[in-house]
Amino acid sequence: MGYRGAIIGLGWMGMLYDLAQRMGHWHVDDVDRPTPELDVHRRFPYHLRHEPRSSVPTSYAEALADRPEIELVAAAERDPKRLAAFRQRYGVDAVYTDARDMLETQRPEIVAIASNTKGRAALTCLAVECGAKGIVTEKPIADTVEEADRMVGACAEAGVPLVCGAISVNHPSFATARGLLADGAIGELVSIESVVFAQHQNWAYFIDGQPAWVIGHGDEEARELGSGEFRGDGLMVTDDGLSVHFRKGAPAVRLTGTKGEILHAGNYTPWQLFKDVESDSRVSRIEWPWPGTQLDQIGGAAIDGLNDVMDFLAGKLDEPKNSGRRVAMALEVEVALKQSAGQGGRRVELPLADRSAGLAYDWHR
Repeated sequence: MGYRGAIIGLGWMGMLYDLAQRMGHWHVDDVDRPTPELDVHRRFPYHLRHEPRSSVPTSYAEALADRPEIELVAAAERDPKRLAAFRQRYGVDAVYTDARDMLETQRPEIVAIASNTKGRAALTCLAVECGAKGIVTEKPIADTVEEADRMVGACAEAGVPLVCGAISVNHPSFATARGLLADGAIGELVSIESVVFAQHQNWAYFIDGQPAWVIGHGDEEARELGSGEFRGDGLMVTDDGLSVHFRKGAPAVRLTGTKGEILHAGNYTPWQLFKDVESDSRVSRIEWPWPGTQLDQIGGAAIDGLNDVMDFLAGKLDEPKNSGRRVAMALEVEVALKQSAGQGGRRVELPLADRSAGLAYDWHR
């Protein structure tokens, strides 16, 4: 079955990431941004931020164009130079400066929303109203818990798969890790250790219960540019009794069981599997070969997220790994951790009563 695809926002993750190596320090921005000094993607040329990588597509535009069952038919963006670059790169003439106009006119079935965080909830809900069958968005999911609720609710009611963020959780190796847990490879899951960083919620994929309460401490002052994300340590406990520990300097995710451990240190390092083996009346924890695809290549997270959307539509997947539901849950946990830290480590119950609570970001606005 074929699908018509479209993208909203032709910024760094929308399109420019895959053009940067050809364009150097890009000059395709004619629009006066309200806070140009916050745009980290302007301040540093590509080669200073990233090591050379493979040719695997990283932007949402390239990910959509890369799939044979998707015809990339339209894009919406305020910047005329970006629209011109998109038209030249992909041979698509249906370009718009207004996202609503594009959605209502083109009625795309697969939509990538890589615009600023502000307005992303409204665009997601509008895409559903206009007949979208699958949606991927850039991170962070939204500014407030209420906005995330709206996005997840609208997609759930319409049966539309929603993936929020091109992060490593989209990679197939995470499914391997969850499968090992389900098969009892490390015994009963005792705890999870992870880090809270820029909505890389690696832990959220591995819990089955719902967050019940959190305590947080050691939060840092807001950065000079305005970031209000949580930057401390904390503990979350789910309604089925699982503990998730958040620690500065922690690995991306550590799954500790009664008979072993599964570890992903982060930064696209390979997964490690450790099992307890009894020998000569002693129990030793030794490393075992990883039984599947390894997480060892930078780039491709947008493709992997889109793969989950397409697998869901094909009936191969019950829920995307980095689904909107899980990302919204992680956002609420981070908001609660920040509230707890601000109140001297007081326990904060979940779900939050005040759904208007949120975070301020100085990246990917």
